[in-house]
Amino acid sequence: MKKVADWQWNELETNGWKNPKTDWTNGVMYTGMMAWAKIASNNTYYDKLLDVGKSLDWKIGPNRSFADDYCIAQTYTQLYGIYKNPIYIADFKNMADSLVSVPHTEPLLWVNKIHLREWAWCDALYMAPAALVNLSKVSHDKKYMDTASKLWWKTSQYLYDQDEHLFFRDSRYFTQKEKNGKKVFWSRGNGWAMAGLVNLLSNMPQNYPNRNKFIAQFKQMAEKIAALQQSDGTWHASLLDPDSYPSKETSGTGLFCYALAWGVNQQILSCNKYCPVINKAWEALASSVHPDGKLGFVQPIGASPDKVSFDNTEVYGVGAFLLAGSQILILEKNRAQQ
Repeated sequence: MKKVADWQWNELETNGWKNPKTDWTNGVMYTGMMAWAKIASNNTYYDKLLDVGKSLDWKIGPNRSFADDYCIAQTYTQLYGIYKNPIYIADFKNMADSLVSVPHTEPLLWVNKIHLREWAWCDALYMAPAALVNLSKVSHDKKYMDTASKLWWKTSQYLYDQDEHLFFRDSRYFTQKEKNGKKVFWSRGNGWAMAGLVNLLSNMPQNYPNRNKFIAQFKQMAEKIAALQQSDGTWHASLLDPDSYPSKETSGTGLFCYALAWGVNQQILSCNKYCPVINKAWEALASSVHPDGKLGFVQPIGASPDKVSFDNTEVYGVGAFLLAGSQILILEKNRAQQ
């Protein structure tokens, strides 16, 4: 984890940022870096995230109600929880107050730039809900969590396939088919949704009215995802047609590994059933790290399954890797104490 985290920061500081610092790609990386900072016993990693926030004046992205552009608020709210500086969450809170006041009655059909206003694609379930839930936690105001819950189930009702227990990426994929005739379910897209569930549940009170409904969906997805793991320990880019995308893929795998390990650590999932899946996934992730710390086999930015190689890397893949590792460490510690 340290080698991967250090390689990524060095890459950004040496060769520059490929995308704006508020971009979702970096926002996902920050969530993994936060998980790493908590266990690294080195404030350097917190300092780097604080430097990012300062360089942005603690602003979210330019398209304010676009889920991708407030993914970064997951990190702002977590840093506020540590340092208690109100400026960290001021801009996001202003946007969140606006989001809460909107009726959210538009249908989620992928037209008219709906993604700028609603969570109309499954990736949004990682980018947005946890930021709102975290804000409720640190502000002690339940309305943000209530909005996250309402919008999660609106999106889920639309994109979650009740037969396959998987999420379509967006409405354009409802009728598409893979080469083998199966429905198109993208690995990373479902990783976004499942890891988003974890990030939401992690800061949701145990007595929250809808919590059991979220847990039920998490268990349902976990069972399906575990059954789709490939012999190499990963989930290939297409969940139901892995043969068409034979290479392993680490961003989706990292997100699934993270979610399943969290489920075992929270005693929501059985270790006997899921630990072999988790162990195999982590071995595959660790074997995808180059000697210098570069994480390979990360599918490039996209909206559907695509080809990937050992040399492909992206910051969000690193975020997923660090999230997975953070839960693997907890799992190993728990095992050692048994």
